[in-house]
Amino acid sequence: MTPEQPSVSTPIELLSTDPVDRVMAYHVRTKHHFNRYARSLGYLDWANQPNPFRRFEGAQLVRLPLLKSEDEPRSPSYQAIYQPGAVPAQLLTDRTISRFFELALGLSAWKKAGESEWALRNNPSSGNLHPTEGYVLLPPTEGLDLKPGLYHYASREHGVELRADFSPVAISHLLAPFPSGAFLFGLTSVHWREAWKYGERAFRYCNHDVGHAIGSARIAAATLGWKMALLDGVDQNQIARVLGTHRVDDFSGVEPEHPDCLAVIWPGEAEARASSSSRENQNLPLFLEETAVTGVAVGPWHGKANELSREHGVHWDVIDQVAEASWKTAVEHRDIQLSQSPVLFETLHASRTTSDAAAIIRQRRSAVSFDGRTSISAETFFHILQRVMPQAERPQLQRPMPWDVLPWDPAIHLMLFVHRVEGLEAGLYVLARDPNKLPFLQQSMNPELEWTPAPGCPEDLPLFWLLQGNAQRLAAQVSCQQGIAGDSAFSLGMLAEFEGRLRQGGAWWYPRLFWETGLLGQVLYLEAEAAGVRGTGIGCFFDDPVHEVVGIKGLSIQSLYHFTVGGPVDDQRLMTLPPYHHLRHE
Repeated sequence: MTPEQPSVSTPIELLSTDPVDRVMAYHVRTKHHFNRYARSLGYLDWANQPNPFRRFEGAQLVRLPLLKSEDEPRSPSYQAIYQPGAVPAQLLTDRTISRFFELALGLSAWKKAGESEWALRNNPSSGNLHPTEGYVLLPPTEGLDLKPGLYHYASREHGVELRADFSPVAISHLLAPFPSGAFLFGLTSVHWREAWKYGERAFRYCNHDVGHAIGSARIAAATLGWKMALLDGVDQNQIARVLGTHRVDDFSGVEPEHPDCLAVIWPGEAEARASSSSRENQNLPLFLEETAVTGVAVGPWHGKANELSREHGVHWDVIDQVAEASWKTAVEHRDIQLSQSPVLFETLHASRTTSDAAAIIRQRRSAVSFDGRTSISAETFFHILQRVMPQAERPQLQRPMPWDVLPWDPAIHLMLFVHRVEGLEAGLYVLARDPNKLPFLQQSMNPELEWTPAPGCPEDLPLFWLLQGNAQRLAAQVSCQQGIAGDSAFSLGMLAEFEGRLRQGGAWWYPRLFWETGLLGQVLYLEAEAAGVRGTGIGCFFDDPVHEVVGIKGLSIQSLYHFTVGGPVDDQRLMTLPPYHHLRHE
């Protein structure tokens, strides 16, 4: 911390040496209340707004081919990506890795107002600040011109920067336990990008942005017939060494990156080959061997991270402290069984859109206002809710995409404010995303609530009516007085199984709860687009007043993220430009 960056001192490290107590203290500290908001600067320091594009000076940039919609590989239908086995697995080539990065983390458009231009991306972000950075570790691959090594994705240039020349032998050793054709995908966060605007609450926002990016990457992989699983058994020191965030000199004097997660991606047909071979009962490890991590981390490494802001004004110590408290220090030698055959889901889950998946992904926007009139049918509403059901009773890789990416049982449930759903009474509802948790939810809320199954609801959808009546004003009030929560067709709060999960699993579960909410948000965003409406995430809400709506007390359940879906009102003052129009002039 330099002299021009005074810190805001915080007491959370004095409360307890128990990491779980520390992360819960952070969570309580960063709640919004009717009479005060969580600590932040209180104004926007426009002169030091962070650069949304990280680059590594001195690292070789390899431009990826800019593919048109009709170019190979062609995007499958939006419906097909949810049907196991419906999308043929593509080989790993320059074109497929280009399509993957474009749909996962690439630009979707530029907006222009007067002399100002700003980029939108296919992965959503709080305040469009984009703290999340993406990486791939690629093995030697026939047909792929990129040499083996670690690459950072440069979204503005739609290219990859070679961060490290890892030995092909070392990479092969690292990836040996995984299906043929596998590579690693990693995410990091620049906490400063969110803290610049949101202050102490920024750690929350960075982590549900990680969840959005996990979702956008999983869905991008599905358009190529690829599978993906989060390697949740690794510890964060291993992630740091694989992605290079531990390299002090590479980030000297600039904003560091926090290592969040690693995932393995592989072609679905490789899984089928493995299950039909002598390795019929092959398992997929969710961890990396320490010796293999050591073997790749030697490099050589290239590039130094660019500076994102000239000055920081205030350094929010509490973010560093909660990041340290939630740091995962233990390797868990866990694995899951590879799918033996495609799992077919009922046609009720089929999308109603005829659009291809890439079109839905590219057109996704965060609505800034709703018209207060647009309604959706009960059938559409039920379909959207079915899409967020992970089918917890299934083994992980047999769960519906994208829920097959998370190696844990669902911890997030939905409290829904229904405003304009044709055929369904307005009021308050709860969706238990894991039906086995229904008793826990009921015991944690006001015992006088109704818990009546929603009329007309499909049998496999555990949706319950709690209170009847117009909840538009209430929804807006608890969402920091934002009209978007009441002017929509419906809005919701994402309720996390909180203290119990942390006590049982460890403090490192705290970010994962937000990752699950972000993945939920990504599914809701795309389903809204497919239904002809629009969604937007809501990070600003009054935490405890939300809990009081249904009588939640203590920390057994906490609302972590809100969302709203309805008929958007576009700002006609803004001009929309193509995502990579700027590259034509460089």
